[in-house]
Amino acid sequence: KHIKKVNHTREETRETTVCQCENSFYVDIVRAFRDRRYEYTGLHKNWKKNLANAAKKDDLNEAKRCNNLIVIYDSLQLALKCILNSFYGYVIRRDACWHRMEIGGIVCTTGSAIIKCTRELIKQIGRPLKLDTDGIWCVLPATFPENYELIIRDPSRSKVVISYPYSLLNLTIKDHYTNDQYHELIDKEKHHYEIRSENSIFFEIDGPYLAMVLPASREEGKCIRKRYCVFNMDGTIAELKGFEVKHNGELQLIKIFQASVFEAFLKGTTLEECYNHVATIADYWLDMLYSHAKDISDKELFELISERRTMPRMLSDYGEQKSTSISTAKRLLEFLGEDVIKHKGLCCRFVIANVPRDAPVTECAIPLAIFQSEQSIRNHYLRTYCIQKIITIPAALQNIRKPVPRVPHPDWLHKRLVEKNSLCKQKRITDVFNSIDKQTHMDNNEQQLILTIDIEDNDEQTKSSIKLVKKKLQQ
Repeated sequence: KHIKKVNHTREETRETTVCQCENSFYVDIVRAFRDRRYEYTGLHKNWKKNLANAAKKDDLNEAKRCNNLIVIYDSLQLALKCILNSFYGYVIRRDACWHRMEIGGIVCTTGSAIIKCTRELIKQIGRPLKLDTDGIWCVLPATFPENYELIIRDPSRSKVVISYPYSLLNLTIKDHYTNDQYHELIDKEKHHYEIRSENSIFFEIDGPYLAMVLPASREEGKCIRKRYCVFNMDGTIAELKGFEVKHNGELQLIKIFQASVFEAFLKGTTLEECYNHVATIADYWLDMLYSHAKDISDKELFELISERRTMPRMLSDYGEQKSTSISTAKRLLEFLGEDVIKHKGLCCRFVIANVPRDAPVTECAIPLAIFQSEQSIRNHYLRTYCIQKIITIPAALQNIRKPVPRVPHPDWLHKRLVEKNSLCKQKRITDVFNSIDKQTHMDNNEQQLILTIDIEDNDEQTKSSIKLVKKKLQQ
């Protein structure tokens, strides 16, 4: 099994401990970010209360101010949340100054165990929908308590409202994942530590939301990861991940289809009515595809089927790389001239042609500007891009006369044909010599060596005979 294998991968379960008693740099910095995020989260809640009070007083200026601060503090706490979630990914990078694979492994393993434990708990109450690395999406029954108000005996104090799912989940975390021997350094000189119980892992409850759309995989038994759409109670999108409608440069046809389908999922009172509304949207777009968009104008059609890419560098910087953007830029160079590619940030809008059938996608990109030109120019370049690949270039490579004389050959092919058919063709040095194998070369060397020895022997015999003749003559 291991023949011709360079690397062998295997999974092992190991136990390790990362001690940061003397220098708790990782724990301290994560705790500092967490505390700062809690500060912004508290301010976000306070300004939400201030907004409610301003709405009761009909104070528009104060309500506007509260809305602005709510957006600011929500953005700040969300940014710190993203930073906190990236710490364990940073420490496992080899070029990180805090590189420690054990820290990342402990964080990932602990998080995975917590999510699995929470999933088993939620299955007894509701239905888990989506498991993530740091959270879980679920559906709880409508009768399940959301918020619980504590009864306070002191009437002067404000009421206390807690989230029931929040308390339920965090109680489980506290029972199973509390560190009862956490050492905190109090005196660095005397190395005095304070031992206490520590648990800084908490669930945060987001929602409730109106709906969550999850796509299914076309293959049996597989799930699509990192793809979902969540809607707020007012019908707006709360979170969108993985779909083309979020990405720049994707087909406008797919974007419009996904946006309209997501809105259709919010219609209807039953599941069957919901899918009937969705099917209406799907039938509309299927009719457009099967009819080849005969009911809309060419301009609208190209807006739907064209793609958009931006090249951050100049075309010359990409060298021999291949992509749809590079092919589009090169064809724009032929079509519009060198002024188009002189600067960075070229925006390439193109359409992917379905011919040639077996050609790579990078060679099937046609600039949208060609379709917007005059008919004669458009036909010329479309013939060039399509007919060259299917007919003229293969014919030339097979020594057949050009079948379509009106379509010129590319420069490289024209140069090759001129060199091949030229009467004054200069021969290359490789055309003069022939390659031979090693054994033939060794045999030739041995024969040459024997021949050289024979020549030297004959020369010596001739010289000796001449000497004898001279001696005899002298005598």
